[in-house]
Amino acid sequence: MPALANITVKKNDGTTDITYTGVVPSSGDSVPAIWKSKTVGSAPAHQPEARLVARDSGDKKKRVMRLTFLYPSTQTDSTTGRTTVVNKGWGQLDVTLDNDMPTADSDEFVSQMTNLIKSSLIVSCLKDGYSAT
Repeated sequence: MPALANITVKKNDGTTDITYTGVVPSSGDSVPAIWKSKTVGSAPAHQPEARLVARDSGDKKKRVMRLTFLYPSTQTDSTTGRTTVVNKGWGQLDVTLDNDMPTADSDEFVSQMTNLIKSSLIVSCLKDGYSAT
């Protein structure tokens, strides 16, 4: 099992790095590891967050993983100075791997799937809110 570590990704401008700090390691199956972008927002509720949870399937023939990502949009009241979350972007990715799948095939599946997700076409579709036509 990989150890919890910080994750650095590119912001929307394609050049600026943003770090998601590993704040809570998973203590086992069905308990998520949690990362937060701690340089954003003035309160924990204002910080983007990723969670990854893994578990065995009911029949123990598969590993099931769910990655969730929450990105809050905040607004500051000019009268009170209070910042609140007014909108959220939320995404989820579910992955299931058969335990008896050869490692080379499983590795290839994960690499191709994650590369498709970050491809320019899929990124454009997600930003626009529409699938390719």
